[in-house]
Amino acid sequence: MVSGKILKEAFVKKIWFVALCLLILWTNAVLAENLSGKVVKIIDGDTVILLVSGNRQVKIRLAEIDTPESHQPYGQKAKQALAGLVFSKTITADVQTTDRYGRSVARVYAGSLDVNAELVRSGSAWVYRKYAKDSSLYELEAQAREDKKGLWALPESERTPPWEWRKRK
Repeated sequence: MVSGKILKEAFVKKIWFVALCLLILWTNAVLAENLSGKVVKIIDGDTVILLVSGNRQVKIRLAEIDTPESHQPYGQKAKQALAGLVFSKTITADVQTTDRYGRSVARVYAGSLDVNAELVRSGSAWVYRKYAKDSSLYELEAQAREDKKGLWALPESERTPPWEWRKRK
């Protein structure tokens, strides 16, 4: 009788484990989506508003990178760099997740151009160390730094990573 009860408990635990695994897989499938639409607004150097089908607006935060805040040195230039790449253009956003502010976090493509990588390559963005998964972004940042492109041309005292700048504010 005791062994039957133990077997039943083990079976129930296995069922719960399988159900949890299926839920995780389903959640990841729902979150991973591709959006396509026209960029109708540039919020800052790493956030845009995308107009998708049905006239729905989606706020997109570029994944794995971070640009200077608006009031930070190079903040307005980073915004202009992003605008030059995507404003009023049709883009594809490969959504990876949703952040705590409800924004879709995505790798953004304007045709074949990887916008996230281009911002790092041009010195308009840092690799966001806390969230970066693509190791090639670090190489692009190192080259931009070596070539003193974009924000890397600023005096070192003005090159505070945005995540540190936000923490101080």
